[in-house]
Amino acid sequence: IIDIAKIYFQNEHRKTRWFIADQFLHLMLVFGLWYWWMEYPAIIARAAYSIRLWVYVTAIFFLSFPTGIIMKELLSSWSETLFEGSDESLADAGKFIGILERLLVFTFIVTGHWEGVGFLLAAKSIFRFGDLKESKDRKLTEYILIGTLLSFGIAIVVSLMVTNLL
Repeated sequence: IIDIAKIYFQNEHRKTRWFIADQFLHLMLVFGLWYWWMEYPAIIARAAYSIRLWVYVTAIFFLSFPTGIIMKELLSSWSETLFEGSDESLADAGKFIGILERLLVFTFIVTGHWEGVGFLLAAKSIFRFGDLKESKDRKLTEYILIGTLLSFGIAIVVSLMVTNLL
């Protein structure tokens, strides 16, 4: 219902406002359902009252699709000009690679294995080096670098917030 209302009412000038409102309403829905759910069995209630669990669940959820949407919004002006009519990639491959990448960064940091973050960044650089070397397209190189640093940056900030909260 929230997404249908957003699609119906948003226009090009209010796209960012509706995106923020949409995310806020979804978050309120999650909290409302959580509050309603709290009246059920004691085992579930004990788990649900675990702040640690909810911090991890919230961070993992945020680093998956919501961060992907945020990154898509932030990079949309560049991606439209770079990838017009391009069929060279699997559908949504970049989105799922980004989700896995952020979840791996999160896992490495909350478990205290910062070297894993460095390894992941190095591995991604090695895989991308061939693509970027062959394409000789500076804009594509800059776009990929911005996307990678933004993805890693968000994952690191969320991971540090989680580790400092707990």
